[in-house]
Amino acid sequence: MKIIGLTGGIGSGKSTVAQFFKELGINVVDADQKSRDVVEPGMPALAAIAEHFGHEVIQEDGRLDRAYLRGVVFNSEEKRRWLEALLHPLIKEAIIADLNASTSDYAILESPLLFETDQHQMTQKTVLVDVPVEVQIERTCQRDNNDRLQVEKIIAAQMPRQEKQVKADYLLDNTQSLSAVKQQVEQLHQELLAL
Repeated sequence: MKIIGLTGGIGSGKSTVAQFFKELGINVVDADQKSRDVVEPGMPALAAIAEHFGHEVIQEDGRLDRAYLRGVVFNSEEKRRWLEALLHPLIKEAIIADLNASTSDYAILESPLLFETDQHQMTQKTVLVDVPVEVQIERTCQRDNNDRLQVEKIIAAQMPRQEKQVKADYLLDNTQSLSAVKQQVEQLHQELLAL
């Protein structure tokens, strides 16, 4: 199975691009969804997070308060690293299981941290959904109702855009219209099928 990594910074439009690949019949495994799955109520990782950070990270419904936790870990490198050490192996295990079950001509691993983690090692080629940092900030503030400072901290914790551009095999410019982006995806799909 050919596995293609799909990445981009927060607010870059990864999900939109992933949806276009799905419409072409390609299985997409979403690392963000896997990261949510491993901290569902009753999962051991959620209990470990509550024990480490305090029960303030658990909402009344028993779910992880992701916004609260994000505020905690993006203000402390040490806390962020602890959380990553707990979650990344669990997320990787869940990703591998889904990729192994894929039946399309190739599979997409959609991950905002493809290059920051070892997830890129599971892929044969990588695609970067690329937009300027200012566009990332504007889109994320509008979409998530986050304040600018919080979004800037998230971006600062990710690999710089220029570094991702160098590492990626393919760049998709997501500053264009949706139809233009969809056309880029369709062209790339043909290239990936020919690999």
